Amino acid sequence: MDKQCIISISREYGSGGRDIAILISRELDIPIYNRDLIRDIANQMDMKESELRKYDEKARNRLLTRSVGKYTNSMEEILIERQFDWIREKADSGESFVIVGRCAETVLRGHPGLISIFVTGEEEFKIRNIMRYLSVGEEEARAEEIKVDRKRQSYHNRYSDHKWGDSRCYDLVINSAPLGVEGTAAMLIRYIQARKDALQQ
Repeated sequence: MDKQCIISISREYGSGGRDIAILISRELDIPIYNRDLIRDIANQMDMKESELRKYDEKARNRLLTRSVGKYTNSMEEILIERQFDWIREKADSGESFVIVGRCAETVLRGHPGLISIFVTGEEEFKIRNIMRYLSVGEEEARAEEIKVDRKRQSYHNRYSDHKWGDSRCYDLVINSAPLGVEGTAAMLIRYIQARKDALQQ
């Protein structure tokens, strides 16, 4: 891709957002960053990756942490700032990439190459996907959906200046159920290519 293109994918649990991001990454032949960025940050902080993952995409516990000015003892807050710095550095490098979650649409707002997407889905579609992902029954899948989306919403709303899933704050909000994961990815790739062409004019 000639012009830098950064695709941020936020998603509801079960919508297939991560799989869509992988398909976009493969088709455009650009890297995808998700939880693997924790490995780089762990190396920078001289910590074990497994230890750092415990704090990933979690809002800080206000009862167990303390902040004074810009300083904090919250590992959640420290990791989040490191992640945001990591995302900015990647963007500043000129690299094109796909990034999943992590408030990237907020961190990189105003970047000329950013395309922000939120993937939602019809309830039964998401539940079927979760049942398949986790090999669980419907009741457990519904409980897991509520838990994961509540965590994502809490994290996002704590560190972003807009509400998670608010259509006004993304370039595109799409329901993946009608076309499925592959069809949705194919449609998004056409949109991204059109945006890329517009950048080059």
